[in-house]
Amino acid sequence: MFQGVYQGKRVLVTGHTGFKGSWLCAWLHRLGAEVAGLALPPDQTPDLFSLLKTPMRSETVDIRNAGEVRRVLTDLQPEIVFHLAAQPLVRTSYREPRETFETNVMGTVDLLDGCRFTPSVRAVVIVTTDKCYANPENGKPFTEDDPLGGYDPYSASKGAAEIVAASYRSSFFDSESAPAVATARAGNVIGGGDWAQDRLIPDLIRAAAAGKEALIRFPDAIRPWQHVLEALSGYLTLGAALLAGGKAFASAWNFGPLEAESFTVGQVIDMAKSEWSRIRYAADTRREQPHEAGHLRLNCAKAREQLRWTPVWNTETAVRRTIGWYREFYEHRNIVTDADLEAYCADARKAGREWAL
Repeated sequence: MFQGVYQGKRVLVTGHTGFKGSWLCAWLHRLGAEVAGLALPPDQTPDLFSLLKTPMRSETVDIRNAGEVRRVLTDLQPEIVFHLAAQPLVRTSYREPRETFETNVMGTVDLLDGCRFTPSVRAVVIVTTDKCYANPENGKPFTEDDPLGGYDPYSASKGAAEIVAASYRSSFFDSESAPAVATARAGNVIGGGDWAQDRLIPDLIRAAAAGKEALIRFPDAIRPWQHVLEALSGYLTLGAALLAGGKAFASAWNFGPLEAESFTVGQVIDMAKSEWSRIRYAADTRREQPHEAGHLRLNCAKAREQLRWTPVWNTETAVRRTIGWYREFYEHRNIVTDADLEAYCADARKAGREWAL
């Protein structure tokens, strides 16, 4: 898969102890990569990284510590870096704006500055978010050329990280011998093993496990829902393209569901309830709620046309596999991440997705 480019490659994943990072490291290990990670320890129990036990080198480093980031890069000499380390939550960013900007903006500076002085690095994938755009709430799917912005500190910090990446690309990485740097903007990612606060599926699952109702804030909000493996297949496809094609792919990329896949929070909850009867919810009627976008969609034509990347699982399948993961965990203490990976890759091959063939 991915033209075999990850076999034997030295790969560094920042934020490897997080939800997406844990899945990514597990997949890279299966692809034959020499995987290493740089992150703070997991801050919650249970945590997916500890459950998966992926064989890899793990460095406990704060991405805001520029000297330590440089040390790890010098020591590991990675060939490709996936930068996922972040403060990833909108509502946390309202409570901790300074930490959010320090982590998401200066952490990206620290990583890219370290890569400047690491000769082995050939490609860098900076993971941001679909929320990095200035959102006029007009229902139009965002393209990569739309203005960056962000109402809340999290979204603004990710828009700023995009600007940082573009600045480093033009200022320091413009020669043919310099690393190829790209940014990846994925949609609302769901999947088994996410226990973060203030995210829809984890909130539903925590409440269900405790026999309680989850409080849901904005049931009519529309998001580009996608399984975590969709986002990761986009990152891996982009990384492979950067390693093979270099600067031709060094730009910004959207990875999200098909534009016809447009579902509200309430509709996704109904899908989840149909998979696990223990899921119950009630509307959060408190008036004092931090602002969150009501409508968010992505146009992924660029990835489809230039990377030949398209989603494999629709929203219903993504929700079914996600809730199935949690049911297996809570009812049988089974970890079905490998089964999900195998099913996803098998479906990708059946659908003729180039990265899977």
